[in-house]
Amino acid sequence: QAPIKATCEEDMSCKTGFPEDVHSAVVSRSVHGGQPLLNVRFRSCDGNKKIHFGSSEPEDFRVAEDGVVYAERSFQLSAEPTEFVVSAQDKETQQEWQMRVKLTPEPAFTGASEKDQRKIEDIIFPWQQYKHSSPLKRQKRDWVIPPINLPENSKGPFPQELVRIRSDRDKSLSLRYSVTGPGADQPPTGIFIINPISGQLSVTKPLDREQIASFHLRAHAVDVNGNQVENPIDIVINVIDMNDNRPEFLHQVWNGTVPEGSKPGTYVMTVTAIDADDPNAQNGMLRYRILSQAPSSPSPNMFTINNETGDIITVAAGLDREKVQQYTLIIQATDMEGNPTYGLSNTATAVIAVTDVNDNPPEFTAMTFYGEVPENRVDVIVANLTVTDKDQPHTPAWNAMYRMTGGDPTGRFTILTDPNSNDGLVTVVKPIDFETNRLFVLTVAAENQVPLAKGIQHPPQSTATVSITVIDVNESPYFVPNPKLVRQEEGLLAGSMLTTFTAQDPDRYMQQTSLRYSKVSDPANWLKIDPVNGQITTTAVLDRESIYVQNNMYNATFLASDNGIPPMSGTGTLQIYLLDINDNAPQVHPKEATTCETLQPNAINITAVDPDIDPNAGPFAFELPDTPASIKRNWTIVRISGDHAQLSLRIRFLEAGIYDVPIVITDSGNPHASSTSLLKVKVCQCDLNGDCTDVDRIVGAGLGTGAIIAILLCIIILLILVLMFVVWMKRRDKERQAKQLLIDPEDDVRDNILKYDEEGGGEEDQDYDLSQLQQPDTVEPDAIKPVGIRRLDERPIHAEPQYPVRSAAPHPGDIGDFINEGLKAADNDPTAPPYDSLLVFDYEGSGSTAGSLSSLNSSSSGGEQDYDYLNDWGPRFKKLADMYGGGDD
Repeated sequence: QAPIKATCEEDMSCKTGFPEDVHSAVVSRSVHGGQPLLNVRFRSCDGNKKIHFGSSEPEDFRVAEDGVVYAERSFQLSAEPTEFVVSAQDKETQQEWQMRVKLTPEPAFTGASEKDQRKIEDIIFPWQQYKHSSPLKRQKRDWVIPPINLPENSKGPFPQELVRIRSDRDKSLSLRYSVTGPGADQPPTGIFIINPISGQLSVTKPLDREQIASFHLRAHAVDVNGNQVENPIDIVINVIDMNDNRPEFLHQVWNGTVPEGSKPGTYVMTVTAIDADDPNAQNGMLRYRILSQAPSSPSPNMFTINNETGDIITVAAGLDREKVQQYTLIIQATDMEGNPTYGLSNTATAVIAVTDVNDNPPEFTAMTFYGEVPENRVDVIVANLTVTDKDQPHTPAWNAMYRMTGGDPTGRFTILTDPNSNDGLVTVVKPIDFETNRLFVLTVAAENQVPLAKGIQHPPQSTATVSITVIDVNESPYFVPNPKLVRQEEGLLAGSMLTTFTAQDPDRYMQQTSLRYSKVSDPANWLKIDPVNGQITTTAVLDRESIYVQNNMYNATFLASDNGIPPMSGTGTLQIYLLDINDNAPQVHPKEATTCETLQPNAINITAVDPDIDPNAGPFAFELPDTPASIKRNWTIVRISGDHAQLSLRIRFLEAGIYDVPIVITDSGNPHASSTSLLKVKVCQCDLNGDCTDVDRIVGAGLGTGAIIAILLCIIILLILVLMFVVWMKRRDKERQAKQLLIDPEDDVRDNILKYDEEGGGEEDQDYDLSQLQQPDTVEPDAIKPVGIRRLDERPIHAEPQYPVRSAAPHPGDIGDFINEGLKAADNDPTAPPYDSLLVFDYEGSGSTAGSLSSLNSSSSGGEQDYDYLNDWGPRFKKLADMYGGGDD
């Protein structure tokens, strides 16, 4: 490192201005923007003056208010000294002082001895001196020490001494030196150290400019008591860049495009590399160049690159995507301004795709295409037009569009494009008649979706001819005219010839027999058609008033068929407009009316109805017949309009009842048609409002249709209900019979013992022993009575594990055998409930005071038995109480 020398001479006399006319300083060759270079010294005898500094080269140098000169931009100093003028101006008096500054670049390292290179410069603190004998004081102005330039990546040895900081007061005082700031006592700490006794400043390890480009330290001097002796001074250490970083491309592979056929000088793309070294020094100044191009056709140098910006442009013509679709370039970036000897390099790949332009028109594969289509067919493809196009498939420059330039004046064809194959599909959009056109010759042109590139014309191969043959097919016959309108008066008799309705066959060039006719639709079945000549005759009288006639129009449909292959047919509609004749007499409406039996109010409004139309309808004439004479005697009629009249009583009073009043109505037809209509008039007593009050008296003897239907429905419903009830009763009887025991009715003991109101001879007319009917447990000892005996005449509530064992003691007589058999059947059948066997009624347990009924005539009881308690049993036992109670009587 070259020594930097800063001197300050003491001058006892005070003179405002720069202390010297020329100030020299040594700085590094590489100057960074914003870098402090030196501190100009200006002496002001009056400390209150405001001095403004300026530079003669403001674009390169700037002087701050404290006199520090900064670089405005980054540049390289030339070998010759750089000079500029620094000016100072008093803002109040406008007085100006100037000083010339000469900057000399630091010399490069030479082969001088290590001792000369490591010569250390002293940096002396500015000092202050006071004269105690005078109120005036003299003070040195502080200055900025020129920056210390230290190369990065130094190999040592470490610690490496930089400068020695010293105060001129260390002769009289014992001082201690220290430095502060980033790199010293602030992170990263320990890079710079200072000997507190000697003030020697050293660096402890290699520096890296890419991490920290400069260090700003502050040196301090204090006495042994820690008191500040000198003002701190600033020390700037700039790390000098070394070429220790290779250029790096932002992307290893760069992709770009260029249209085919581009002219030389067409911009393609820009590649960019960066260098971590100082971009303002040669170490960071990059240069680009193309190392190789693949493929090398049509020229090995189709592209060039701007060595400073990295812009790639074309330099040769002949880019053709159909021949070369992509180029690959190897790009090299080198620092040291591209110096191949000292610079570091790196490479990247640039891939340039040649994009397609429409420089190839579509060309038909044939000059003439052929197709055929059956007549009257639409939406069918009749021909495929194939083309070739060398442009990139499925792009606007490849997609073909077809248009017809001639041969189709009526627009019967269209050409669609198949998006996959790019073929043209000739399609029929309107029916074609073989009898009119047998052959079409179309002229077709093919184009792309985008226009051709400038200077390229369509060749003749872009136009072709399409020959389309129409195939004759059997067509349907058609009626002429269709529909056919015929005007005919109604009333035409059956068997009359109405008209001839024939069809035509459009197939003039086919050998076919004549057409055959038949009827398809004839709602009223009035017509028939001759199958050969199409003559239509009537089979019934034509009636305009028929329900099948709408708005005087009757429609019938007929069919005409040929014998072609396949057979074809066509329909035609015959419309018969029926003209009205006066074939219907008018009728009265309504058919029934009601009026009061007195003269007032008694008017009845009636209307004449005629199915005919004008002039065979109204106005109508209304009159009453001459016979019977009572009609005109009791009634009178007055026409109030062409269709309406009023019927009223002629006499003052007519007895309530139902009267049939004939009315003669005549229309206006020519000839006239008239009829006599009966109007059923109900005459009744009326209240003040004219409403009938004795409707029940005049109800007609006959019943209307609605009443008869209602009565019949009621009768049918009643019969159905009776039938359902009978069926239900029969089904119920069958269910009862199915539940009875399958035993002989003569052996059924229940038919004898289930009688409660018997008043006959009693037990005298019985020929068997009733004692056998006693409850078995009454004659059996209590010791053998089973536990859990229950009544057997009711359903069990809870299931038991088994049926109770019943007594098996034999009982004499037929009744006893029957009972034992029933008991055995019930005991041996686990599914038969007990109530299906012996039924015991009103059983109240053993030892009843009433005893058995069989004892009433036994010799053991006799007359000593007291039966008075029967009176307490209610009315059912009153007869027994009268027979046996009350003593001997």
